[in-house]
Amino acid sequence: MIHYTVLPLDAVMDGIETMEASTIEVTMNGITMQVQPMNATQASIVRILSPNPQDYLNPLYSPGRVIQFQLVLQ
Repeated sequence: MIHYTVLPLDAVMDGIETMEASTIEVTMNGITMQVQPMNATQASIVRILSPNPQDYLNPLYSPGRVIQFQLVLQ
């Protein structure tokens, strides 16, 4: 990614070390996706991480869609 700005690099990158990742990866019906949790059982799809092009055409897994899931800690 290229970011063009007149700001100094220190101002742009300030706080990046303390930033928490707001997304997690989940696998649902064999499709791995990156989601942003909304609460303990719901998340919004950010993007699909699949090598199968058919998964991207499925409207059930389109970005922005809210899915139900259950976290399993291992």
